[in-house]
Amino acid sequence: MSEPGPDALVGRAVETAVLRDRLESAGRGHGRLLVCSGEPGIGKTRLAQELAAAALARGTAVAWARCVEDEGAPAYWPWQQVLRTVDGGALTALAAVPAASPQDRFRVRDGIAEAVTGFGRPLLVVLDDLQWCDEPSLAVLRHLADRLDTVPVLVCATWRDTEPDAPGLLPDLLRAPRAEELHVRGLDLAAVREQLDAFGAADGVAAATVLEATGGNPLLVREIARAVADGTWREDRVPRSVRDVVAARMARLGAGCREFVQAAAVVGTRFPPALVAAVLGGPLDGADVDEAVARGLLDRDGGTGELRFVHALTRDAVVAAVPTAKRLALHRATAEALAARHAGDVADHLDEIARHRLALAGYGEAETAREWVLRAATEAARRLAFDQAARQYSTALALPAAWADPVQRHGAEVALGRAAYLAGDLDAAVAAAAAAARTARAAARPDLLAEAALVLDAVTDPAVNAATAELCTEALAVAGDAPAPRARLLALRSSLAFYAGDRDSTATASAEALRLARAAGDDEALVAALRARLDACPGVAGVGERLRLADEMAGVADRTGGAYPALWARLWRVDALMEAGAVASAAEQVAPLGRAAARVGGPVAAWHRDRVAGCVAQAQGRFADAEASSARAFERMRAIEPAAALGVRLGQLSALARHAGTSQAGLGFALSAATPPPRFVTLAQLARAFLLLRAGRAEEAAARYVQAGAPESWTWPVFYVAQGFTLAVLLTAGLGRPADLRAARAGLAAFRGQHVAGGGVNYHGPVELTLGLGALALGELDAAVDDLVVALDRARGAAAPGFAAEAGHLLAAALLARAAPGDRDRARRAAAESDPVLRALGMEPYLGASAELRRRLGGGDGGLSVRESEVARLVGEGLTNRQIAARLVISERTAGNHVQNVLTKLGFSSRSQIAAWNARRETDG
Repeated sequence: MSEPGPDALVGRAVETAVLRDRLESAGRGHGRLLVCSGEPGIGKTRLAQELAAAALARGTAVAWARCVEDEGAPAYWPWQQVLRTVDGGALTALAAVPAASPQDRFRVRDGIAEAVTGFGRPLLVVLDDLQWCDEPSLAVLRHLADRLDTVPVLVCATWRDTEPDAPGLLPDLLRAPRAEELHVRGLDLAAVREQLDAFGAADGVAAATVLEATGGNPLLVREIARAVADGTWREDRVPRSVRDVVAARMARLGAGCREFVQAAAVVGTRFPPALVAAVLGGPLDGADVDEAVARGLLDRDGGTGELRFVHALTRDAVVAAVPTAKRLALHRATAEALAARHAGDVADHLDEIARHRLALAGYGEAETAREWVLRAATEAARRLAFDQAARQYSTALALPAAWADPVQRHGAEVALGRAAYLAGDLDAAVAAAAAAARTARAAARPDLLAEAALVLDAVTDPAVNAATAELCTEALAVAGDAPAPRARLLALRSSLAFYAGDRDSTATASAEALRLARAAGDDEALVAALRARLDACPGVAGVGERLRLADEMAGVADRTGGAYPALWARLWRVDALMEAGAVASAAEQVAPLGRAAARVGGPVAAWHRDRVAGCVAQAQGRFADAEASSARAFERMRAIEPAAALGVRLGQLSALARHAGTSQAGLGFALSAATPPPRFVTLAQLARAFLLLRAGRAEEAAARYVQAGAPESWTWPVFYVAQGFTLAVLLTAGLGRPADLRAARAGLAAFRGQHVAGGGVNYHGPVELTLGLGALALGELDAAVDDLVVALDRARGAAAPGFAAEAGHLLAAALLARAAPGDRDRARRAAAESDPVLRALGMEPYLGASAELRRRLGGGDGGLSVRESEVARLVGEGLTNRQIAARLVISERTAGNHVQNVLTKLGFSSRSQIAAWNARRETDG
């Protein structure tokens, strides 16, 4: 067996075995994310290269991407490299739409993840030097990591765990179901000795000395081995870093090669040779390139024609050794060469140019640097990389050069605020808005003060809203009479008042904003004012105006071609129709709403589509469809606006529990401890309590109910008052709390004649249905019958079959309990109509009660066949399935099937319930 050469991989048998095992598993459709972590030079990239070679040998496609340090990395740069292999046009298409909101950014990362997971055959993705990855690209990786468990994709990322500015991403990434870390450690003594021997350096230095000096870092081991082999090693000066080794090797280079390597190091870790030629002002000598490669400083990068430093540390060491004046000249030449080389597509290289210009900022060129950094920031925002844009705007604002025009500074501060806001950094957004306001004051520009205030929007954070309100008030005080900016400011004030629960201020500010926006003929102001005005029109009393607002917003959409106005118009129309009890008409709007959402794109628009589709499906009794839509909506929104996602999901799960029971997902939400916004605390507590009650966990439901406080302390969001009292009635009736039930029923009675709906979240049927349920629980039978007769008629008119069936069942129960002349016949007819619908829709909470009711009304078999009735009687005697089979001379399996049918038809979950039912039947008989 031949001896290993200098380039052989030594001391990595365990790591290599792990990599090959994960590759084979991915090939079988069990993908994963594998993060190879370790210090610089430890061999992470070398292991990834071995993995790539193994992948290619087995026919697996390989997409290799290298991250670039600091601001030099364009947005989504590593994924641009990956998509060259996976789908060359995917990212270009995804990034073509200008940035408008967080959902656009999500649309890009979801599209990239879809391109990778939908590649169609086994794929290895290598992300090298992840510590330099831009935040948008990390967001893509986080998103992708959750989708790897069922696709033949292995993502191998290398990450320096000693980089001081590296993002703390491992805990986040490793939460994915099939993510793991492979921590790469230093070589042991035997491996160090083997590496030295491969270079012919084993006799020149003790392996133990090298191990002590390097900690087993393979890069440093190899560098020392090379130094020993070429005679530059001195044992009394053991190199402690790559810089020392590289400096010694640089001294041995020819003059031309040294100039080339220094220029290349300033250009970057990976570069096209032609760019270095442009920096040096003349063609490269191929011999210089060959020498740099032969000396182990550079490596050729596959078939791309580019070169790269064998390790970033090598490049860093070279840059550090370049004299300051020469380094600055090379940065300047590189920036100029990049601008000239990419004049036609400079947007793709603004980050790189800005990085080189920044290197010159401290030497009298700060103004030029700021110009390029601002351009790079603007481009990053356009490409939805808001985190990167915010960092670059901050960098530009921190440069020492004076601003000739305060308007330009103000524009950068406003842009920083908006980028930070869209990136989810509300503290930075508030600080930027405050800075923009200071600049506006100093310039005596009230119009700029308005722009500073409009950086922010009303949110669930009271502190942010307080800062926003202060700026808005100040801007309004000096805004003058210009209608458009004043309308936008008043719309903001209205939204802030809405979040504060100030309905009067919401109404007055939104009305004035809408008047001014219409007078100004400014569509941007009109959209803001229409959205603000919607908040002032809750309940059935506001349905008519909300429909008119929807029509006006649709007019803006038609006039401007705007996708967002079209979406809002459709959403508002569906919400209003549901609240008016026009479920069938609302259902007709779902498809056009879906088309409007598709035009907008992104997860938030899709969230609106899915939550509304779920609400309509729940109202129509399509519970499986409703659950699927609700779950999709939650997954889309949970990472963007967690509070909104949680609130809608809780509302939809609790509405589904009314008719379909509590699902496992619903039970999980019921037991969670997530804190909702202040206005939603009572509603969330009651929703969780109801989910527990419907899950059969009455004691826990009671405990959760108590946490919501006494009825007099309940507070409801303005659009969800009827929903709140509805949940309260359902809970207090189910928990047997008559005093609280009376209070809840009194609160709900204010909404007689209406339907319980709002915000396109859920539907609870006619108000009279829940009022009748509460009256029945209190024994107020005349009131119950009156309300339930109305509820049955209105639910049928609304085309809400589940609610009609519930009303019919409760009406039958109330009539049977009242027992007035003719009530029993009326009850029998109501039960006969409701029971088949309850069964057809699978309304589990009512099946057992309906079967029992029919038995009491004269259908004593509870819907059971003769054989099933006989089996139920034997279960009541305590017989097992085997004993029943023997008694009836049937197979044990058939007996078990009969028992299961009895449980299903009676709506029971245990044999003891069958026994109790059978006993009651015999007693009543």
